[in-house]
Amino acid sequence: MARSPNQKLKLLYLKQIFEEKTDEDHPLSLAELMAELKNFGITAERKSLYDDIEALRRFGMNIMVVRSRTTRYFLAERVFELPELRLLVDSVQSSKFITHKKSSQLISKIERLTSVHAARTLHRQVFVTNRIKTMNESIYYNIDAIHSGIAAGRKISFRYYHYAVSKEKIFRRGGARYVVSPWTLTWNDDNYYMIAYDDEADRMKHFRVDKMTEIEVTDAPRGGIEHYKKLDIGQYLTPFFSMYSGREETVRLEMKNHLAGVVIDRFGKEVILVPSGEDSFTFQVPVIVSPLFYAWVAGFGSEAKILAPQSVAEEFQTLLRDTLAQYKSPR
Repeated sequence: MARSPNQKLKLLYLKQIFEEKTDEDHPLSLAELMAELKNFGITAERKSLYDDIEALRRFGMNIMVVRSRTTRYFLAERVFELPELRLLVDSVQSSKFITHKKSSQLISKIERLTSVHAARTLHRQVFVTNRIKTMNESIYYNIDAIHSGIAAGRKISFRYYHYAVSKEKIFRRGGARYVVSPWTLTWNDDNYYMIAYDDEADRMKHFRVDKMTEIEVTDAPRGGIEHYKKLDIGQYLTPFFSMYSGREETVRLEMKNHLAGVVIDRFGKEVILVPSGEDSFTFQVPVIVSPLFYAWVAGFGSEAKILAPQSVAEEFQTLLRDTLAQYKSPR
């Protein structure tokens, strides 16, 4: 009887079968392993399977035996445990900057890291939520282009846009290209940002990666290494609220004691909380003053108050008055 051309691949297919078809709840007997191999056009004898399983064990695969009326085998250990894969799937699914299409592709690849049986539990998890995702399908290529610029130590150029009410792209600077020195990427408030040095402004800036397009790596060497060496990403990001730009101010606020955890979550454990009465405390932090910062304060109602500087408190009052005026009934 002629040997199948796949016969030399028997050990590789057996490895694949253990990875894809077995787990603790789904062990396979020798007869079932032989049947699976037959689907690949490979014949096997029981004695040769014993030798093959032992070879896979020496290779490093943790193949366990379940002894009952019929001896069965399964792969007991993988690079990723199922709870870790669930965490990865949830991270991909909840990531706003990854499109629905890319999310599905990534999750399909993650599913291959476990058995087909366990993968079904991951697949069901995909449909638990229906979160808003980015519309920019090219974000993967944007990230790759930015990393290329960083690796090559070169400046990149790109066009930057926002959306109009009509949902059309409106390019900033009238469509003129930005030229900056990319230094790192960071994920903040469900969005991906590039941190780069702007030669014209002589400072570090951030750009949303999904709003960048037509990225090109230039021949010009990067600048701003002195600024980057001084940059503490954590300190750079903390003052921002949803990465909204504005002027930086050191503000002092007073809040009710039960909001201490909120303040620590937002500004870190290093923030100094000073008691200011029986049920309140004050603290001082640098922030980027913007509508998003004021919205954060307003969300706590009468339980939060801006104490200083006076100019920031007055600006907040003006914002509140202007907002309230929109809801006043005409006389």
